Amino acid sequence: QVQLVESGGGRVQAGGSLTLSCAASGTIVSILPMGWYRQAPGKQRELVANIASGGAATYADSVKGRFTISRDNAKNTMYLQMNGLKPEDTAVYYCNLLRLGTIHWGQGTQVTVSS
Repeated sequence: QVQLVESGGGRVQAGGSLTLSCAASGTIVSILPMGWYRQAPGKQRELVANIASGGAATYADSVKGRFTISRDNAKNTMYLQMNGLKPEDTAVYYCNLLRLGTIHWGQGTQVTVSS
């Protein structure tokens, strides 16, 4: 059974940094596409960044140059390094992965950026 557990969220001031982690179990992440999404109150869930099985990363325009997605295959964990945080980055952040045609989601971690 695939399980994803996010951690690293919290409250920071604008301009600050956080690193989110997504630890996977029940599968090997190194060969799977994975991504970070976020959902702010009253808004739809949106893509923040994703990383292909080969390691290529793509980012939403709103986070380009500030966020970096990566993964540590030895730890079976994906990360999202977030720098230069803005109040509009406030949301619940979710990680996901695609395995055998099924998308698996974590439970989410709250990020709050105060001005």
